[in-house]
Amino acid sequence: MAVREIVILGDPILREKANAVETFDEALRELVRDMFHTMVFAEGAGLAAPQIGIPFRVLVADTSRGEEGKGERHAVVNPTIVELGVEEERESEGCLSVPGVSDIVSRPGRVVLEGFDPMGSPIRIEAEGLLSRVLQHEVDHLEGILFFDRISPLKRRLLLSKYKKLLLEESA
Repeated sequence: MAVREIVILGDPILREKANAVETFDEALRELVRDMFHTMVFAEGAGLAAPQIGIPFRVLVADTSRGEEGKGERHAVVNPTIVELGVEEERESEGCLSVPGVSDIVSRPGRVVLEGFDPMGSPIRIEAEGLLSRVLQHEVDHLEGILFFDRISPLKRRLLLSKYKKLLLEESA
């Protein structure tokens, strides 16, 4: 297992639609192990392959940390959202690829996701709460969508301005 470098805002891969995985082999399973390791190292709850520079439809999610072991851990290959709940939930979101900033994002409180596990077996995940939010956030990454694309243009400009200021402070 290796900790991979997380790409940050400005890298074009974050805005590209990821490619479907066609081969379920040991290289894919190694990628998934590295993604989990990288996500835990970065103290995240989810990670999509494009965030480590890999243009494929793979995501990992782990909501078990910080919730007294009540969360869930998933790796999903070629995920598709097949159902979204009607009720919206507004919660703060951040992103490992846009470090240091967060904002309130409205998302459906429930999601049903279908895809495959790293061995190629079909899976279906019905999620609510934090896991639902994490899965939706990571599927967005696979579509080239970032969390701040889901907030108002004014709030987006303020968030990006804050992010640029943080980058300037770090480089000083």
